[in-house]
Amino acid sequence: MANNKNEGISFFQKYLSVWVALCMVVGVLLGHWFPGIGTFLNQFEYYKVSIPMAILIWIMIYPMMMKVDFKSVQNVGKNPNGLYVTWITNWLIKPFSMYGISVLFFFVIFKGLIAPELATQYLAGAVLLGAAPCTAMVFVWSTLTKGNPAYTVVQVATNDLIILFAFVPIVKFLLGVSNVSVPYSTLILSVVLFVVVPLTAGILTRVLVVRNRGAEYFEKKFVHKFDSATTIGLLLTLVMVFLFQSEVILKNPLHILLIAVPLILQTYLIFFIAYSACRILKLPYDIAAPAGMIGASNFFELSVAVAVALFGTTSPAALATTVGVLTEVPVMLTLVKIANKTKGWFSAKS
Repeated sequence: MANNKNEGISFFQKYLSVWVALCMVVGVLLGHWFPGIGTFLNQFEYYKVSIPMAILIWIMIYPMMMKVDFKSVQNVGKNPNGLYVTWITNWLIKPFSMYGISVLFFFVIFKGLIAPELATQYLAGAVLLGAAPCTAMVFVWSTLTKGNPAYTVVQVATNDLIILFAFVPIVKFLLGVSNVSVPYSTLILSVVLFVVVPLTAGILTRVLVVRNRGAEYFEKKFVHKFDSATTIGLLLTLVMVFLFQSEVILKNPLHILLIAVPLILQTYLIFFIAYSACRILKLPYDIAAPAGMIGASNFFELSVAVAVALFGTTSPAALATTVGVLTEVPVMLTLVKIANKTKGWFSAKS
């Protein structure tokens, strides 16, 4: 998650899907054996937002936001074609292709396996994933493909800013088309809570620490103090989500696989759209690889948080976003291998 070019994927990140699976088992067993835990936690809500969930999401996202240097936006004019590919793929293609693929599978191909009410909720979760391109793990994928670190930072910084304005209207439109009624107030509150607040806190922390201790101290020491907090926050969030989803999962275990199919296909599709566009534009490999990765990967922390805020901790929509976490790492690692094996398609350096 850091933008140090020499930093590889951590042990936790490499086996993220294993930890997610373990959290799923723990959460489901807790929810099934001790249903009172969910009832107790549901008492702590504010405007349909779970306070315990919000705290855990902040613990996850805040350290990630600190790692993005928003001064890099000043370099947006450098390698603009790569950024155009990123923006067009992430905001004009990805949300709508996710919607189309999900409708095809949940309402047509899997029609006999998923009830219409569940299919609508799963579609809502998929839409939330599709409208939130990655802003953290892309640093890992960029590092593993030897992507240009300066470009990756600009890419992430601009996408964080676009999320502030584009996420709500895109989600509102696509859920409206799906006949899912969601209030603007809840969507806006979710973006404020789970993007604006940690983003502002991250920017202020970065500015203050760099001003007082220097950039080198911040990059090499300070941000890494929060690595374990991010990991703990993610794991506890997943346990909580699966705890609330325990009965849904136990009654419909096959649905985990059914949800995963369109999410995986969407990931490959978006990667190859962006990656191929970079090849057509004759962009260098170290720009093409991260451009393909950021759209393929998802800002799943935001998606899970918004699904919980909109539909509740026990909703199938929240389950769908969590399946996105389960599938992300193994799929993205295969894309890393594909990118590394096809670097000969591009010029070497930007």
